[in-house]
Amino acid sequence: MIHAMSSTEALARRRIIKSPGTGIEHWGTEFFGPRSSTSVAPGPQATMSDLNPHETVVAHFHGTTQFQLFTAGSGTLGKNALQPLVVQYKDHHTAYGPVVAGPFGLSFMAIRIKTGVSAPVYLHEPGYKDHLKPSKRRNLLSAPIGLSTDPVMQSRKEASWEPLYDPAKIDDDMAAHVVRLGAGMAVMGPDPRRSGGYYVFVANGSLAKDGQELPRWSMVAVESNEPGFEIRAGKQGLEALVLEFPTEED
Repeated sequence: MIHAMSSTEALARRRIIKSPGTGIEHWGTEFFGPRSSTSVAPGPQATMSDLNPHETVVAHFHGTTQFQLFTAGSGTLGKNALQPLVVQYKDHHTAYGPVVAGPFGLSFMAIRIKTGVSAPVYLHEPGYKDHLKPSKRRNLLSAPIGLSTDPVMQSRKEASWEPLYDPAKIDDDMAAHVVRLGAGMAVMGPDPRRSGGYYVFVANGSLAKDGQELPRWSMVAVESNEPGFEIRAGKQGLEALVLEFPTEED
């Protein structure tokens, strides 16, 4: 199945929530599925968190594989600086953190191709090791992704695919690229059946789908039972992340 969500629709539902790790109030938005889950359910799961200035998300792990997109503000992930747009890939049961917001806050999205056991397990809690399962334990962080000015993006004549991670560090069907298209241009996305499925995330410009233009921060989840998906730029052009998940056993 193909799932699409406009950022305009999703962000209209942004609300104040409490951090499960610290109890601090910040803002949360659901794009697909529940915010947190403890069992498997149909469909993808994608959420957004907006942290307060200098707020900390303490070290933890999830039972599901995810990409995490740092979309606005600034901060740090461990010893690594964060600024828009940085993409993290993390295998299931792989600890990371702390994430610390900068002086003007930090926004990030956690996206998962399926709804599974995603509730965070914090490393400061007793018995956290009981929840660990075998995993490749990859925790990859991209360099900041440069985005084009409006006229440069709109007037692009050739499609461009740029890998976000060193291919030498990838030994399965996980992949992450930024695709850049001029106004109205289209390319076929990867074959979803070769991986666990993928997301197309609008980083800049707009994505044309079913007669609508999905604006910046919109997303489409393409599950692995689909034959394909056409990535078509809107009138502004498009710079999108194409984030493929590895094939995993349930």
